[in-house]
Amino acid sequence: MRAEVFDLSVVVPLYDEEDNVRPLFEAVRAVLRELPLRAELVLVDDGSRDDTFARARALPRDPALPVRIVRLRRNCGQTVAMATGIRLARGRVIVTMDGDLQNDPRDIPRLLAKLEEGYDLVVGWRRRRRDHWSRVLPSRVANRLIGWVTGVPIRDNGCSLKAYRAALIRRIPLYAEMHRFIPAMASLAAPRIAELEVRHHPRRFGRSKYGFSRIYKVLLDLLTIRTILSFARRPVAWLAGLAGVALAAALPFAFLALNGLTSDGRPSVVWSALTLLAGSLALFALALGFLVQTVHRGHARDFDLYRRLACRRLDPLEASP
Repeated sequence: MRAEVFDLSVVVPLYDEEDNVRPLFEAVRAVLRELPLRAELVLVDDGSRDDTFARARALPRDPALPVRIVRLRRNCGQTVAMATGIRLARGRVIVTMDGDLQNDPRDIPRLLAKLEEGYDLVVGWRRRRRDHWSRVLPSRVANRLIGWVTGVPIRDNGCSLKAYRAALIRRIPLYAEMHRFIPAMASLAAPRIAELEVRHHPRRFGRSKYGFSRIYKVLLDLLTIRTILSFARRPVAWLAGLAGVALAAALPFAFLALNGLTSDGRPSVVWSALTLLAGSLALFALALGFLVQTVHRGHARDFDLYRRLACRRLDPLEASP
């Protein structure tokens, strides 16, 4: 049986948000009732230790807004929970948001309207962020750093309130803490990205799961994303450069080994070993370059398909193959 297709899917990761589940559902339902769209709500319980899952299951059934509830076996992190919801969502357009009521569902129609202008990804910008300075300050520094390193100048990468064409977001690999780098990863498909100022509210229930402890994770992920983008844009260039450096190092080592052979009648073990090591590294880098190029071509087909689709003028709720 063919799966039912919706115009819109709202995906919300939840972790220890028992007091926010019902108010979140009511707020989303009130907004979506005003839209002439067939929508669904996808709630992903990220291994909560409280009654989040039980309260999600106790939500009232509303034929106008089907609710799908997914429970992960353990706490896997926001990115994994978000990726799970995106994979299971059946909407042609997907909106993601936090489950702590700091994002405002009333911004969803504005995100969709911006998407309708011809964009592929609309990123929420919490210009007046209502959080403690220990969260705001590192976030601002991280956003500047992410924009400088990736070349995608988004002012609020950490805002979970985003709207995507499903054809785009399903082609973007998400893991670790990569939800912050979705615009940068999406840049491989040459999408049209817009920012939209959105509301932000102070947390009413529960407590924040973030602080200074996530800074080192962002820095490591930033290094990873920079490597991914560089490889994706010029996959063989990096490895060819590494092979060239190794080969350049092998030549003087080989000269010193031969010099020892002519002067002492036997080659130096040290210089011969270094020559062999550097030469092997050069050959390995070249072989790996060809392998990476082969793998890259397979992934590039997905992004090339999206680029071709993006050249057509699509309605924001039109299905894309």
